Amino acid sequence: MNVHHDVQPPVLVLGATGGQGGAVADALIRARRPVRALVRDPASAAARRLAAAGAQLAVADFTDRDGLAAAMRGAAAAFTLTTPFASGPAAEIQQGRAIIAAATAAGLPHLVFSSVAAATAGTGVPHFESKAVIERELTASGLSHTVVAPTYFYDNALGGYQELLGGTLELPLPRDRPLQQLDRSDLGAFAALILAGPAPFSGMRIELASDAPTPGQMSADLSDALARPVQFREVPLSSIRSPDMTAMWRFLRGAGYQADIAALRRDYPGVGWTSFAQWTQRTLAASTGHT
Repeated sequence: MNVHHDVQPPVLVLGATGGQGGAVADALIRARRPVRALVRDPASAAARRLAAAGAQLAVADFTDRDGLAAAMRGAAAAFTLTTPFASGPAAEIQQGRAIIAAATAAGLPHLVFSSVAAATAGTGVPHFESKAVIERELTASGLSHTVVAPTYFYDNALGGYQELLGGTLELPLPRDRPLQQLDRSDLGAFAALILAGPAPFSGMRIELASDAPTPGQMSADLSDALARPVQFREVPLSSIRSPDMTAMWRFLRGAGYQADIAALRRDYPGVGWTSFAQWTQRTLAASTGHT
């Protein structure tokens, strides 16, 4: 019996039933780290899957300071994130403040915060600026922390899955403009790497991207994975309803993300760094029966 494994304190993962937190929880479970998963609804299918995989469940909301502090007590570290998409950037800042206050109250040894690439670049994109506020307050808190800053996720392509099956990839970008993107499983692997030994990463801010395909390359890779033609169509910025998303795409059409993909691959080879083509094969080829 491995006594040390039994007494190893857990890593708390916020958003463990979502895309980012789920990828981190999966990577930690694969690495045989004890996981404490923060969930809103322990009866949900995703929460039950986590429990079946061996995770402890803790129930709290992202704004529930006391619930968060209770979940953080006794944890070795926490992977945290905030979201503006339910109730807006101001609500996101409140989530960040609750997380920082809870971590301080709980004496959490290390906190990994998932922000967004270019959050600190003064882009004016609302959900970038709200994360910049949280990053500044996290630095001011004195907590030992690391900021991981993802670019655009590959999975976002699946938001238009029916359009892809219909033969169209739509993005408000020129065909030949590279778009830095990240595989969620690479985020999970990178976070697990930090959480395995946080000290060297304390105070660091690391922008994450796995690949930077152009929309033209994306449509070719999607065509290959789906075994049917997928054409790229550039949609006008004016067709986007959300002012936040309009601002983001305006930024991506301009300066865009500036993660150092070559340095990430050189310095952290263990992450694996999945190309967009590899991701399409893994995610879509299986679903179509085409390999």
